[in-house]
This record gives sequence, C-alpha cells and structure tokens, in this order.
Amino acid sequence: MPKVSSVIVPYASYLRVYEPLAAFPEPERGHWDRYARRPDRPSYQDELRRSLADLLPTPPVPVPVHESDDAFVLEVDGVVCVCPWRTRLRGWQALGDLAEELPAPVLDAVLPPLVRHQASQDYERWMVGNPDARPWIRTATWHVPLNWFVLVSDEERTYEKGSGEGGSGEISPVLRYRTPMVQARRRVARGLRTLREAIDEGPLIDGLIDVGRWLEEFHPRSLVELDYGGLVHVLPAAELDGDHSAADVAEGIEALRAGDGLAAGEAYGRLVERWRAVRDRRSAN
Repeated sequence: MPKVSSVIVPYASYLRVYEPLAAFPEPERGHWDRYARRPDRPSYQDELRRSLADLLPTPPVPVPVHESDDAFVLEVDGVVCVCPWRTRLRGWQALGDLAEELPAPVLDAVLPPLVRHQASQDYERWMVGNPDARPWIRTATWHVPLNWFVLVSDEERTYEKGSGEGGSGEISPVLRYRTPMVQARRRVARGLRTLREAIDEGPLIDGLIDVGRWLEEFHPRSLVELDYGGLVHVLPAAELDGDHSAADVAEGIEALRAGDGLAAGEAYGRLVERWRAVRDRRSAN
C-alpha cells in the first residue's frame, strides 16, 4: 500500500471543465482574466484543505457562507481557460448525496440534522435567484464513474508516479485525462447510440445521458479533465500504472458496436473487478 499523505484526503476523483475567458460575461470575465495572471493561485490541495477545515468547528459548516472566487487555470492552445471552484454550490449539491454514502447514525454525528436542514433551506432560497446555476466540477468518492471514461481515450492518459516519502517536498502522483469538449461530446453521442442499440437501459446509459447534458452547458472550445485526484494515494503504483480503464470502456463499446457480446462482457468484467477492489478498500481498515 502506498504512503498516504496526511494532507490529501478524502479519496475522490474529479471531472472538470475548463472554459475559455470568452465564455464568461463581464464583469466575471475581467475577474478571471486578472486571476489567471496571479502567481499565487491556490492548488488542488488548497481547495481540499479549505473544505475540510469547515468541518472542524462545532457545529460544522457544511457549506461555505460565501461562494469561492477561486478557480483552476490552464492554457489550451494559447487560450486561457478557467474552471471555477464554485465550492458553495458543490457543497449544497453534495449534501443531497450523503444519505446514500453514509449510514444514518454516522451522518447525524458528522452533520446534525438541524445543520443539514438549514443548509437545504439556504440552497432552495438561493436557487430561486439562480435557476441555471451549474458546477464546473463533478466529484465521485472511492471510484471513477464508468460513464466518465467514455469521454476520453487512452491516448489522452497522463500518469506521473510522483516522488518523495511524504512531507513538503513530496511530489504527488497524478493520473488524469484531458480532451477537447467537442471530442468528449462526440464520444458521448457515439457511446449512447451503441449502448441503446445493444441494451435497453441501465446505469451506464443513465449516467452517460446525465453527463452529456452537463457538457452541453459549456463553451464548445472548453477542455474536459478527468482526474483520479485522491485515489492515487490509496492505490499502489503498479495498479495505477496498469489502470487503462478508458481503453477498457472503449473496447467494450466497440465490441458492442460489432455485435461481439463476449468481448464486451470481458471488458466490462475487467472494469467491474478493478473498481470493486478500489471501493472495497473503503471498509478494509
């Protein structure tokens, strides 16, 4: 088992969209333009530390009082693109999923019912004035949803092993995919067409429809990033190096398109086994 950094938890993966500055109206565009030039922009770890810090007070703060004005920044073919954190919005949305993630006694201990109820009411009031709000970042804990892999290809995979034995000098491992928005949308459409012709319904189709609708909300010149995030700290380096889930998903869909159910089943079996083993680590301690 790899050494787990004391500052990088929980074990979550992320699907992010980076939009070009032109996608934002003023004055927000000007804010992100100035922000992108800052040399002291916070990192992925900083975002996580801030979120965890809010859970320490009594009672805990499940959702930030104010929306974050931070973002992740990339330059894509000479164009500056930003991925706003929108931590408050994501916090509200994550609260709705906690009941499925945690047993009721644990959930009540971490976030008392009164705290959750107040946050839910705040979200309902906020949505009245912001009906079209959507996050630029999606999060999944202890796994990467299989439908996310449809968006990317194995050729777009980047794996960096990292270095160090912990501490401030450690370079964290990275496993991620990045693809142009137009390519991600094209893969969603082709994947849905194949899946609908091969099977009637299922969670993979439902998830792909959902993520496809989400992608349609963004500028066509955006960049889509699938990041293993904190999962790289719970998986051994050999497993990360050998993880080509996007290739397995593409192979399974192509097999379905060719009418080869046996090959599709084998690809799906590899995926299920790999990600079941990851989720099993959640309760293995």
